[in-house]
Amino acid sequence: MSARGTGDRVRAEHLGPQRRRPQVLDAALKIAAERGLAEVTMGTIAAKLGVSRPVVYDCYPGRGEVLAALLERESDIALSRLTSILPPLKTGSVEQLFIDGFRSLLGDVRERPASWRIIFARDPDPVLAEAISRGRRQLTEHTATVMRPLLERWQVADIDRVLPVLTELFLGMCDTSARTMLDPGSGWEPDELADVVGRAAYRALRAK
Repeated sequence: MSARGTGDRVRAEHLGPQRRRPQVLDAALKIAAERGLAEVTMGTIAAKLGVSRPVVYDCYPGRGEVLAALLERESDIALSRLTSILPPLKTGSVEQLFIDGFRSLLGDVRERPASWRIIFARDPDPVLAEAISRGRRQLTEHTATVMRPLLERWQVADIDRVLPVLTELFLGMCDTSARTMLDPGSGWEPDELADVVGRAAYRALRAK
């Protein structure tokens, strides 16, 4: 190894776990985008960063913890996208706002596919599986909180009973539309899919 390479390795190790963790997550995301989620390992992350494996292990105990932390980071962005679809209380064309919201969501899926594949991951690592389950619960709870005022505005009867069902229905439509955008063979563009799904989501929620 060259003197410069040795020096770079030493400096990398001296960054410290707190400063290194965001770089580890960025590297994991790039690997997932380039090679798929299964290729995200402590070894491939270390190679991507040009450091030794112990440097990566100093940041996270294992692969599952890396992916769980990455999922949490990317889910925060996804949550803001999903809940922004639901219109505010005072607005004009609610249906158009649903369409615009889905357009924003699907545009983000198109721009950041690796992030959304992490969110929709199906991975055997128990740490990641628990993080996915926990994230799903938090997303459902937050969406229901945002949706309740809208249903109250529409004077939906028996909201406490209806809200969980409509929340899952809405999230299911978000899930399906995002997965459609991630499918390279789907042939859909964000604008045209948003027009279909946005109108459908509005009518489904408004029907009650």
